Amino acid sequence: MLDGRRLTFRLAGINNQNFVMRDEQTGTWWQQVSGLAIQGPLKGKRLTLIPHDELMFATWKTEEPGGRVLKTDPKIVKEEDYEPADWEDKVGKLPVKVAKAPGGPLEPRTLVVGIAIKGRSKAWPHASVLASGATIDQVADVPIALVVSPDGRSLRVFDRRVKDQTLTFVRAGTDLKESTLLDLETMTEWDFQGRAVQGELAGSQLTTVDYLLDYWFDWKTYHPDTEVLKPWTPVVKKKAKSEIPAPKGPGEKEDEKKDEGRKPKDERKPAT
Repeated sequence: MLDGRRLTFRLAGINNQNFVMRDEQTGTWWQQVSGLAIQGPLKGKRLTLIPHDELMFATWKTEEPGGRVLKTDPKIVKEEDYEPADWEDKVGKLPVKVAKAPGGPLEPRTLVVGIAIKGRSKAWPHASVLASGATIDQVADVPIALVVSPDGRSLRVFDRRVKDQTLTFVRAGTDLKESTLLDLETMTEWDFQGRAVQGELAGSQLTTVDYLLDYWFDWKTYHPDTEVLKPWTPVVKKKAKSEIPAPKGPGEKEDEKKDEGRKPKDERKPAT
């Protein structure tokens, strides 16, 4: 819906390796990643992003037992027209060609978690977020927590502010599937839906923050001023090699013996 008008979209093409959609009502072209109208009668308009989750099906089904699921199309299944399960892995190996190379500290097809708030944006490598379980950071003036579900794959982002205090979240335990999400300020336990289930803040609810899973080259292209959190790696310092003194000739050794003979025999110690 845009300005009270319902639009219907179809895939029109590719721009910078990102889908371009065309609405059937006006013929306007829209960029998928930004929702911005880039050509046509509605150029300059922007679609509203609907908050959404990208979850493992088992996690979603647990949270929404009565939820509806889109069935596969029997005709497409029969013709084997659906993409295979390894489609993303294959696409991830393709070269990237865009109008302007994005650059930055990450490989172009690194999957990132991108967040944009109040004109500021930041990206985190998806793999490092999953490995952390709970990533604490800030975008613009909003303190956030990127939290991974016990399934090890599903992700949500929350605003860390509750009752006029900013919370610091950690995983209690080394096994993500068995660990509990805690805040260090009150030691309250929280679940993956952002609910305080036990402790001082029990009953409180965290506010979700919108995010986008995207390739680094795509996120950087449409958020050129984005910050990026590089994965932490330990710095291994190499030990400096000790220099081996060059061997001295016979004449140098004789000079050293003469110098030793010149030292005074009676060396007085300084008064204490």
